[in-house]
Amino acid sequence: MCSAPVTDGPDPEVVRLTGTTWESLSRRGSRSLNADAAAAVTDPGTGRTAFVVADGIGDHLAAARASRTAAEVAARVGARTGARAGILAAQAELLRQFPQSEADSVLVVAVLPSAGRPDGPGDIAWVGDCRAYRWNGRVLHQITTDHTVAEYWRARGLGPPPRLDHIVFTSARTVRPADIGTATTGSSTGRLLLSTDGVHKRLDMASIKAILAEEKSPAIAVDTLVDGALRAGGTDNTTALVADCRPIT
Repeated sequence: MCSAPVTDGPDPEVVRLTGTTWESLSRRGSRSLNADAAAAVTDPGTGRTAFVVADGIGDHLAAARASRTAAEVAARVGARTGARAGILAAQAELLRQFPQSEADSVLVVAVLPSAGRPDGPGDIAWVGDCRAYRWNGRVLHQITTDHTVAEYWRARGLGPPPRLDHIVFTSARTVRPADIGTATTGSSTGRLLLSTDGVHKRLDMASIKAILAEEKSPAIAVDTLVDGALRAGGTDNTTALVADCRPIT
């Protein structure tokens, strides 16, 4: 079973809630502040749980506030009405609260079914280069596709220079509804990872797969992911959220 209580938002360094099957860890790296955020909300009406990881664009206070706002709103609305709706609600809130364009973020939202349907499909939506992965016990699947200039080039058979992997072409603040990335997983059971680019642009698929397959708990998995990314030379904010979702027995 995968569940989490309603939360008011994450601690800037560690989110640790007892009695749940998920864990989140965020470290600042060498940036001046941590502009990443994570959130989880279980809606009492639908029973669904929304997990969100957000990455503020820039190393300044407006970016940090934007990511926390986007994560909290997307989790609350996503659990109630779906992942894509969560991103649209986050966009509306950013535009309402922050007139300055610097207050912006990218994010990924994963909405998992209620405890009564533990093996139902997962609802995923994203904008930018935060990612969602699912480990089903045999295969690691990257669910999302980065909204970066480099990925745009690759989709057209071109070889981009590495710097383009760090340039997103849309964000929570600017995305058009039609351009929000969406996906549905066939099942929600297994191990879910949401991460900012500080993790997955330092760790390759083989490393991520080994960590998700071998670590016994979400708490150990997120610590190994974040620590591994920083040890691999990461300097960015580094955030991972891992949820273990199992059928009721």
